Amino acid sequence: MPDMLVALNTLPSTPTLAPEYSVELAKPWDRETILNWVTANFSAGWASEVACGMAGHPCKVLVARRGHEMLGFACYDVTFPGFFGPTGISEAARGSGLGKALLIEAMHRLHHQGYVYAFIGDAGPVDFYAKVLGAMPVPEGLQGGYTPPLID
Repeated sequence: MPDMLVALNTLPSTPTLAPEYSVELAKPWDRETILNWVTANFSAGWASEVACGMAGHPCKVLVARRGHEMLGFACYDVTFPGFFGPTGISEAARGSGLGKALLIEAMHRLHHQGYVYAFIGDAGPVDFYAKVLGAMPVPEGLQGGYTPPLID
């Protein structure tokens, strides 16, 4: 999967969600709940990145909820400066608009930090990122941050 490049000067507005949903910064007191949820729904590796994002001040992890029920998360500016990810939505909540809201809100936060461009590392749904943000794959042949080093 390629890394993708996003221009942050032309971002769409964060979409309005149905009233029962929210997207907000993770709270320190929810740390263990969030890490356990990410591990159970995605992977321990992603939970490690979330832990790094929650250790910073301000926190660099957004969470999507319905009431108190966690439905998704997104990290930004965590593993590498200016990078988005990892991110994930529970299978039951896919199609609700939460993934798009997390993505766009994270990009706005990167822009407010002074970034002109952002990267989506090891982008899975390439077509989604291209459609929502106009993201473009970085030129082929460039080694991304998540690519293991080449051994000669």
